[in-house]
Amino acid sequence: MFIFEYICNFNDLSRMNALERKSLIGLASLYAFRMLGLFMLLPVLALYAENYSGSTAILVGLALGIYGLTQGIFQIPLGFLSDRVGRKPVIVGGMLLFLGGSVLAALSDSMWGLIAGRALQGAGAVASTIMALLSDLTTEQNRTKAMAAVGGSIGVAFALSMVFGPILANWWGLSGLFWLTACLAIVGMMVLLLVIPTPTASVQNAEAQAIPAMFGKLLRDGELLRLNLGIGILHFAQMASWVAVPVILEQSLSYGREQHWMIYLGAMGLSFLCMLPFIIIAEAKRKIKPVFVGAVILLALGEVLLGGNLESRVWFVFGLFVFFMAFNLLEATLPSLVSKIAPAGGKGTAMGVYSSSQFLGAFLGGVVGGYVAHHYGYALVFWVSSSLILVWIAAAATMKKPRHLKSLVVQLLPGDVIVADDFVGAVPGVFDVVVIPEQQLAYFKVDNDEFCAEAMQKVLGRAI
Repeated sequence: MFIFEYICNFNDLSRMNALERKSLIGLASLYAFRMLGLFMLLPVLALYAENYSGSTAILVGLALGIYGLTQGIFQIPLGFLSDRVGRKPVIVGGMLLFLGGSVLAALSDSMWGLIAGRALQGAGAVASTIMALLSDLTTEQNRTKAMAAVGGSIGVAFALSMVFGPILANWWGLSGLFWLTACLAIVGMMVLLLVIPTPTASVQNAEAQAIPAMFGKLLRDGELLRLNLGIGILHFAQMASWVAVPVILEQSLSYGREQHWMIYLGAMGLSFLCMLPFIIIAEAKRKIKPVFVGAVILLALGEVLLGGNLESRVWFVFGLFVFFMAFNLLEATLPSLVSKIAPAGGKGTAMGVYSSSQFLGAFLGGVVGGYVAHHYGYALVFWVSSSLILVWIAAAATMKKPRHLKSLVVQLLPGDVIVADDFVGAVPGVFDVVVIPEQQLAYFKVDNDEFCAEAMQKVLGRAI
């Protein structure tokens, strides 16, 4: 989640022109509507699945995780397709799949119908295409702030889902949530078609989109692989936990379903307040690695508290607080690390691989969590997750201390010749350069504390 970055940049958003603000509000709403529909199912599916024929913990886990598999499979191909046929047609097609999956799940009375609906929802994987459309509709100087704002909308959607999912499911049942999700999909398409402008041309932005030629290089980058492993394990733990947590709250701790939203609200709200100082320390004090490693350790502690206290209300709810705090802190920190570590011009590609790892982790978490819960009990779900997190702790502790580098994009003019050796080492603060001729752009990774714009302009031979 980019909530903190969104808050920090909120005042800057007012400097956008009317078209950019309109585009941002519309696309952030579209993104949030889609994620709200997906997130609301997490805290309730395991409880209400008992009303569906053939329900088992294994199939509950599959129903939770299957959307991650189809989303991971289709998100990058749909992004590439949007380069050819346009952003809006691909987004409309993806939202229609999402709508169809929601209706299928709402009409189903069996677990397999529910699973098919969730798989179809995930196949409408338009997240990267929405970000590409936002890139088309914003200027270079406002693009990063706009993307942070969309990221903030995801965080808000997740928090609202933890509260309203249990309330609405208690009123309407699981099918009611799927009908609401279908309505949100329709509203999202109306916003897309009636509110969001159609760009005159697609912008090939390597900071927002994946570039096929860079996949090989990034898949061999050990530091990025650590982060991809981490986001996979984080979402494995999250999805596996949702197989178990709602059931334990109701069956072991005797909390009625109508009370669950209060538990999630308290744990989420307090965890958000407690994590903010650490985000500030990580970014402002340049302590991102110790904060990051500490959050991974905290995540393991949360899983241990949950797994070891199935009969204690106080300790189990405290474990939820610890888990949420670690989860939110890591969701805020990991994308920032990817942005800092990714090579010049590789942020979009790095984030594409990162997102695919996230979705795969969610799928495996649901499937493995359901299998373990079915055969060995709910407590072991948390112990399996904590064991995987120990592997992540080892990987995180041995990562290099990341430099606080930012991206600088320079529009190439006729006659410009960019040679990396002329800038890296020669211009203070420049550490990497990638030129993409077909985009007529040069991407630089710079350290703002050391960067000398005058020296760069001298080498380039013009103002930037």
